[in-house]
Amino acid sequence: MAVQKHAPLAIRRSVLPSVWDLMALLLVVGVIVLIAYGAEVTTAPLSTLDTTPLSLDPANLPVYALRTTLRMLLAIVLSLIFTFIYAAAAAKSRRAEMVLIPILDILQSVPILGFLTFTVTFFLNLFPGSVLGAELASVFAIFTSQAWNMTFSMYQSMRNVPGDLEEATRSFHLSGWQRFWRLDVPFAMPGLVWNAMMSMSGGWFFVVASEAITVGNTTVTLPGIGSYVALAIQQQNIAAIAYAVIAMLVVIILYDQFLFRPLVAWADKFRFETTASAEAPESWMLDLLRRARLVRVLSAPFAWAMRTVWNLRLPSLPSLPSFDLGGLGGSDAARSRLVDRLWIGLIAAGAAYAAYVSISYLRTGIGWSDVPVVVGDAFITLLRVIVLMTLATLIWVPVGVWIGLRPKLAEKVQPLVQFLAAFPANIAFPIFVVLIVHYDLSPNIWLSPLMILGTQWYILFNVIAGASAFPSDLKEAARSFHIEGWRWWVKVILPGIFPYYVTGAITASGGSWNASIVAEVASWGSEQLTARGLGAYIAQATSSGDFPRVVLGIIVMCVFVTLFNRLVWRPLYAFGERRLRLA
Repeated sequence: MAVQKHAPLAIRRSVLPSVWDLMALLLVVGVIVLIAYGAEVTTAPLSTLDTTPLSLDPANLPVYALRTTLRMLLAIVLSLIFTFIYAAAAAKSRRAEMVLIPILDILQSVPILGFLTFTVTFFLNLFPGSVLGAELASVFAIFTSQAWNMTFSMYQSMRNVPGDLEEATRSFHLSGWQRFWRLDVPFAMPGLVWNAMMSMSGGWFFVVASEAITVGNTTVTLPGIGSYVALAIQQQNIAAIAYAVIAMLVVIILYDQFLFRPLVAWADKFRFETTASAEAPESWMLDLLRRARLVRVLSAPFAWAMRTVWNLRLPSLPSLPSFDLGGLGGSDAARSRLVDRLWIGLIAAGAAYAAYVSISYLRTGIGWSDVPVVVGDAFITLLRVIVLMTLATLIWVPVGVWIGLRPKLAEKVQPLVQFLAAFPANIAFPIFVVLIVHYDLSPNIWLSPLMILGTQWYILFNVIAGASAFPSDLKEAARSFHIEGWRWWVKVILPGIFPYYVTGAITASGGSWNASIVAEVASWGSEQLTARGLGAYIAQATSSGDFPRVVLGIIVMCVFVTLFNRLVWRPLYAFGERRLRLA
């Protein structure tokens, strides 16, 4: 009878919305409002930017912060789509990898100013007279500061999938499409989430350049925190810079709590290990989403659609015909070698044609005497990159391991590291310029830290991701065998995080070259300091409108970054795959 008496109450409790449902409803409504607001402001006429000019009034900062965040979120979604397609193609096809990975090395080394120069006109002409064209140009610029890091992370994970898991997919006769969604993506998810956080912070680092767009004599300034900071620096308004930093910190904390911390807690279930994690990361937002019935009801159709797509057995890509090519024998090995030679020859021909076009263009504006100057400047910047990367490695690898092995600490440190990584270098210019001038220091030395100010965090984020994903059973085995001290570092943790470190180091190295354009020329009001290097060469050529020298500087930078990756980072990648891969 007692059960019958309380049954209606239990039924009412199961039907009536709970506190979790009400909170989830508010979040859903908030997301819909943000999407509606974003659609409204991006479809407005371009003339509205002139009628409502940018203001340093701090009351406008919430709206500016919202618009900047919407651009960055759209860019991170596009980066994720790009990552899945590009990394899968590079990891699954040896011949595609020969082209795609060098192209990725070049893309991450091309300065964001270079992308803006060639893409802004396209987007503005695509939507003439509308803010949407300028918004898409800004989103694309932010995308170029986010996508490469995530792609390298996904590629590294797909190349290091344990052999027993690959054998399991073959035993279950999974197609390539099913294997991608059931093995490759889940295995890459812990590292990909941490790199997505770093990419989001990297977008903040270059948001100043992406929101103040110049095309010829026309300047389009989009409302946002980046353009607010640029105006504050131009007017030497210290108070406005402080307001912008506070607004940036608030935004980072918000999207950390509402987006990235739930993703980190959710991705923990994809860790590769045979024992449960001793300290699983937690997220109140993820708990809310799991407890709210409204979320389950709304997400059910999407979950069904995604399961249907993931379970599709798509046909394999057509293979090359198995006939005897060129009379070199009918074996598969002979045909494969011939196809490799043809493919390499095609790549070489394309590279030679690109070199011919570039040289023809450069000869019209500059002479051969400029080349030794640019190469010399590149070697100076290379020396800075090597020294700064070495210092960043010695500092942040131990710190990243210490944080990554303590999930509770990682939760507390996560927003702080995101904020430091997001801190734009040009906000630090006043401090560096004033100190260098006051103490009569050498700009060639003391402007160098600005290069690594934003990119060092790629190493820290990836090391934290690697230490967080380190299997608990291997840690327990190390404790059982009493492996401690330097032996623990050399035999256990450093091999475990090595692929993650290389991924972070590649991106940090390329990002440092990119940041040299900002760091080697620092200004505050009328005071300007210049350090000799390739970044200063490109920055000065850009400011004077000397496009042949801009192109020459970008080409030399791409060549140096690509060679450095080929000679240093790729062999380390191969070593990690061959010797340090989990079985």
